[in-house]
Amino acid sequence: MPHPKIDLQSILDLDRTVHEPARLAILTVLASAEEVAFLFLQRVTGLSKGNLSSHTQKLEAAGFLETIKAFQGRIPVTSFRITENGRTALRLYHQQLRALLPKEGKP
Repeated sequence: MPHPKIDLQSILDLDRTVHEPARLAILTVLASAEEVAFLFLQRVTGLSKGNLSSHTQKLEAAGFLETIKAFQGRIPVTSFRITENGRTALRLYHQQLRALLPKEGKP
């Protein structure tokens, strides 16, 4: 069975900020909630505090998420919220990936 033709340029055009697995996981979690606490995000992604902090800083610099600093009583709490730009980037990324998949019924 012949392999489907792969459009290499489409792969190269994927948004590398979103494509990185840890950042894709972060954006995916954020897209399903209004606001997510740092510790929850760390737990569900399995990232270390340092890695999570580094990736969220990159996503914030790209305009894909917003960091919220607050206090619960006297305890500082950091949370994140996906921005509209982040939702758009994630949606576009998913569309680009779907376009790379072979069409149903075609090899």
